[in-house]
Amino acid sequence: MTFKSLGLSEALLRAIDKKGYTEPSPIQEKAIPIILERRDVLGAAQTGTGKTAGFTLPLLQILNKGQRLRKRPVRALILTPTRELAAQVHANVKEYGEFVDLRATVIFGGVNAKPQISALRNGIDILVATPGRLLDLHNQRVFSLASVEILVLDEADRMLDMGFARDLKKILSLMPARRQNLLFSATFSKEIKKLANAFLRHPELVEATPENSTAEKVNQKVYLIDKARKTEFLIKLINEGDWKQVLIFTRTKHGANRLAEKLNKKAITAAAIHGNKSQGARTKALGGFKKGEVRVLVATDIAARGLDIPLLPHVINFELPNVPEDYVHRIGRTGRAGASGEALSLVSGEEKEYIRGIEKLLAEKLPREIVAGFEPGPVSQQTERAVQKGNFRKHKPKNKYRGNRRNKRR
Repeated sequence: MTFKSLGLSEALLRAIDKKGYTEPSPIQEKAIPIILERRDVLGAAQTGTGKTAGFTLPLLQILNKGQRLRKRPVRALILTPTRELAAQVHANVKEYGEFVDLRATVIFGGVNAKPQISALRNGIDILVATPGRLLDLHNQRVFSLASVEILVLDEADRMLDMGFARDLKKILSLMPARRQNLLFSATFSKEIKKLANAFLRHPELVEATPENSTAEKVNQKVYLIDKARKTEFLIKLINEGDWKQVLIFTRTKHGANRLAEKLNKKAITAAAIHGNKSQGARTKALGGFKKGEVRVLVATDIAARGLDIPLLPHVINFELPNVPEDYVHRIGRTGRAGASGEALSLVSGEEKEYIRGIEKLLAEKLPREIVAGFEPGPVSQQTERAVQKGNFRKHKPKNKYRGNRRNKRR
């Protein structure tokens, strides 16, 4: 199978060739022809499967063949949950659209809105946005969504987890009822299926990997570790393995900062990336990590969405996520595009219930190891009773951002 056989134009094939791609990925092979037929799509695709090109390439072709409007109103809207993902999608749109006469821009919070407003008022065909900033600028009457022909919801599951359900409903009401809709998600919860049923019209299901599964080439392992010695064991892993690029997940922003500081004190260059960091600081940390100037990037789940790090070899769960689906997203950062990778989880006694929830979701038992000298300590009696009664944190996505407009405007 070649990109040409999918029905793409010469201008797009030229851009694909410039990027060095020769064969489409499974999700691209399935999605591109369907989107070109102007049908709605429900895509089950994890990070690293090539889904961005899967919807960007046909979107560009459809718009390029369509009628040109003098003032260039927004004809395609791509919504993403985070700034980093929005920036990455916009970069892909620019790269693939290099040889077609279409304008694109990206808008998200945390940065000066004036350049974004200027770009919108000059007229654009494709808008990549996060929900919060989009509604802010739309409420200021900077642009209109009345001419949108194609809507893309990327990483829709994370958008709902972040509390954007109400914003999405408002945004949907601002667009024409007759349009093409594309929804992509790594996991399919009841909420996602409800959202899909609300606005997709007879969608075609395309899948890159089975629902709620993890990449086949990711080697997963659980280390049962004493909570107080996790940092010590982590440093041992990094130094003995001579790892040059490691992405580490913590549950909280404070935890990310604290761990990055401890690693730097042990001569392991590290930077933290989370929602309290400015966009400039986040961009600088990611840039240093990609260039090899920073060995370790410590991130929270939200900040890590959309990070484009090719051939990332190691992902470590310093703390397990409260929601099992987040584990799938985390380890999807490695083992991308057919490459192999390693995902390690440091699990203390208090987190055993989390690992059970993850294994239930994956329908597989993860290999465990206890390292001499780092054995897990005793769990408190109160925690043990809670586990036995089944009251140890329900594994349901919680809207931690409801009512907090500052956090929602990502």
